[in-house]
Amino acid sequence: MDHCPFCWPQVSSETIIESKYCVFIRNDDEVLKGSGMIVPKEHRETVFDLTEEETVDTFRLLKQVKLRMDQLYRPDGYNVGWNCYEVGGQTVFHAHLHIIPRFGDEPLAGKGIRHHLKQKENKRSIEFDKK
Repeated sequence: MDHCPFCWPQVSSETIIESKYCVFIRNDDEVLKGSGMIVPKEHRETVFDLTEEETVDTFRLLKQVKLRMDQLYRPDGYNVGWNCYEVGGQTVFHAHLHIIPRFGDEPLAGKGIRHHLKQKENKRSIEFDKK
């Protein structure tokens, strides 16, 4: 890969918390204020490519991030998730775990990360072979 915006140390966003294998960076999204991503320092395309150490470190860092968000924003809930591969919605092909604080006064409060996927318009025309 020629240039990856999430590769360490040239991460293009602001690093908030750093651990041995990962960093938490703030997402300056206009709608999802306060949200961010945990990104492995080494280039890994998806969560499926993380080493065991990176996986453990990611979840250790996730708990630190939650404590920080609880103190700063006092959210009513969270969405936490990975997008993998183009069809899964991944746009930067460096693994990153989204952490999104959610608030009761949002227009889509109570709608989880699967909400848009569960719409009838998203039903596949081909059924799975259940073997």
